[in-house]
Amino acid sequence: MKNLEIAKDQLSLAEIAADKIIRLAVDSIHRQDQFTVALAGGSTPRGIYTLLATLPNRSKIDWKRVFIFWGDERNVPPENTNSNYQMAKQTLLDQVAIPTKNIYRIEGELDPNIAALQYEQNMRSFFSVPYDEFPSFDLILLGLGEDGHTASLFPETKALDEKARWVAENYVPNLNEWRITFTIPLINSSANIIIVVSGEQKADIIKDVLGGNNQSSKSPIESIRPKDGNLLWLVDQAAASKLSPPK
Repeated sequence: MKNLEIAKDQLSLAEIAADKIIRLAVDSIHRQDQFTVALAGGSTPRGIYTLLATLPNRSKIDWKRVFIFWGDERNVPPENTNSNYQMAKQTLLDQVAIPTKNIYRIEGELDPNIAALQYEQNMRSFFSVPYDEFPSFDLILLGLGEDGHTASLFPETKALDEKARWVAENYVPNLNEWRITFTIPLINSSANIIIVVSGEQKADIIKDVLGGNNQSSKSPIESIRPKDGNLLWLVDQAAASKLSPPK
């Protein structure tokens, strides 16, 4: 059974998510002196990052011990308004005392294959795990598209089949664009995964994935099943509006 929390609205959703991120960061830093987190793009995470940057929230985390990564990126330069890095920089990173060396962005301005290989190499240098293993992030934050995609793992795209790489370039025909994305095995190796979903336009996909029927939606999000970690769905009431009430 999937771990699901439903918030009354988008603001409450952001508040709950921000609180959980703070708790995970504080606990991780206490236990191992660092907190590794992969951020997501999109409108819902924007609200979460804005809350994390406000007082008193930003003072609750020792940002010198936080290491920031991204689960995916568009094939655009960092100053582009569509850049996931740029959004996080404006809403969160420029507002907190995090060292620049702790921020590991995907270089979306490069050729997507080079960007993916380089990002994986940077991550391998940071995590220092055996070559045939995957690192365990303390937290990976994910969103959900109306088509069931998460990170930049879109339906019927090549990256869905990747089993060995940590990061892959992924061409999305429906968008006619390249993305750079974490792979499914990497995501599923995380200690904690939080999937944050808001808006009535997500109600159909939420019903397909979390509705409890026997017919799997077979969407990319269905492949997110952490091997040893925790998976939490945070959904606002609008996105959960087509779910049946609990018996």
